[in-house]
Amino acid sequence: MSRPSLNPDSWLLKPAHLAWLDAEGARLLPFARASRVKQGFAALDAHGTLPPGAVAELIHTTRMTHCFALAHIQGIPGYAALVDHGITALQGALRDAEFDGWFADATCSGDKSAYLHAFVALAASSAKVAGRPGAQALLDEAIAILDARFWSEEEGALRENLSRDWQQEEAYRGANSNMHATEAFLALADATGDPVWLQRALRIAGRVIHSHAAAHGHVVIEHFDQGWQALPDYNEGNRADPFRPYGSTPGHSFEWARLLLHLEAAMEDAGLTAPDWLLDDARGLFASACRDAWAADGAPGLVYSLDWNGQPVVRARLHWVHAEASAAAAALLRRTGDALYEDWYRCFWEFCASHFIDLHGGSWHHELDPHNRPAGSIWPGKPDLYHAYQAVLLSRLPLAPSLATALAAV
Repeated sequence: MSRPSLNPDSWLLKPAHLAWLDAEGARLLPFARASRVKQGFAALDAHGTLPPGAVAELIHTTRMTHCFALAHIQGIPGYAALVDHGITALQGALRDAEFDGWFADATCSGDKSAYLHAFVALAASSAKVAGRPGAQALLDEAIAILDARFWSEEEGALRENLSRDWQQEEAYRGANSNMHATEAFLALADATGDPVWLQRALRIAGRVIHSHAAAHGHVVIEHFDQGWQALPDYNEGNRADPFRPYGSTPGHSFEWARLLLHLEAAMEDAGLTAPDWLLDDARGLFASACRDAWAADGAPGLVYSLDWNGQPVVRARLHWVHAEASAAAAALLRRTGDALYEDWYRCFWEFCASHFIDLHGGSWHHELDPHNRPAGSIWPGKPDLYHAYQAVLLSRLPLAPSLATALAAV
């Protein structure tokens, strides 16, 4: 399929804008180096330092390993050792040597999470593309665990949380974990050359987006029971949960929109037939999120969550939502050439530059209050490199292959 040409005035073609993205990525990376601890990577506070008693967490270890691998692939010196440190942690302190799989943190307690295991696969695939020692073995193990424990061939999606010994399963299915599985599966397809990962990603997207979200005005339904019946009141008493908030999460609509376009392009590159609904649903998700979440309470910015009538629930502005919005706008602009997405792309980056990017303290503020002042009730500190760093990279890359493989081909 031919791609439309971009308008010569598009920011995606402007050398100065591309240089700005590169500079922002170069500014983000050194800040994140301080997250290294003996057993992996831990959360940084708002000043970029480790709080007393910081513990290596799987979410930060996998995401940092992935991002540092992307830096190494680009030829940026100083990050190979950090990738290797992440691989060592994932093969050691954070791995369950008795039952297999990975713990949520270095205290070695808690259930096994589909969400986090998807990030192990993503980190391993990026480390493999980066050519780091031990990456292939880690990738093989991550794939084996996903296959044996989380992937449900009957459902065409991932199960959610299981007990440490894999004997007990949470009576829940989540769109968030399956969204990140879709991202990981795109990377696995490139890292392994096996198209089964694209077929699985399409089955997930078909269930979560084309069957559920498209039928509800392209609003992503986040929470389900084991039979994939929607749970619209889930977490009504914990509305600001950072991973399973009540209501709809517009940031995930943007993220899904981008992933659908990556999947479409990857399928076409692999000689597979990509259904038309991938583009249609990507457009619909982006449109509904912009319509309902931007300035939903009268102030600029995207609110964190909405109720089922499209009204704001949690009015905080989170950095990851805006990073994903800019990346989705860039993907749709590349796919369609529609000037609407150029306008939104510029809007989102202007907002990020004005409110999230912290040129004095480093990195990005992770949360703003409803008046767009730095806050920390949902995401305290500055622990996450993943969303912002990917946003500055994705804008200048094609829709396929996936991020690490695309950077390796530049």
